[in-house]
Amino acid sequence: MKYLIPLLLLTSPALADPADVVAIDARHSSDGWRFDVTLEHGDTGWDDYADGWRVELADGTIVGERPLAHPHENEQPFTRSTSGVVIPDGTVEVFIRARTNVDGWAEDTTPYLLPE
Repeated sequence: MKYLIPLLLLTSPALADPADVVAIDARHSSDGWRFDVTLEHGDTGWDDYADGWRVELADGTIVGERPLAHPHENEQPFTRSTSGVVIPDGTVEVFIRARTNVDGWAEDTTPYLLPE
C-alpha cells in the first residue's frame, strides 16, 4: 500500500502548458493587415493542442482572430496567417494572444511593433 501513492503520482496527467508565440510578421495592404504568427506548443493530439491566436489592441480590443482546427503535434513550431485585420490609424503596437483547447486564452500577450 505504501507504493500506491507514488505510483498514482506517476500516472497523473501532466499539467497543460500555454502555446508560445515565437514569431510574428505583419504587412499592410489596401484591405487591411495580414498577420503571420508562428506558435510552438507541446501538442499531444486532440486532447491538448494550440487552437488559435488573436490580435489585440493595447486596451484589449480584439481586431483579428485565427482559429486552428486541428493539432500540429508533428509540425512544431508552425505558422498560420489571417488577413483583412483592420487596425485603427495611429496604432503602432498590437499584441498577440495564443490559445489552447485545454487552458483557453493565455494570460500573457506578445507585443509587436507594426512596420511603417
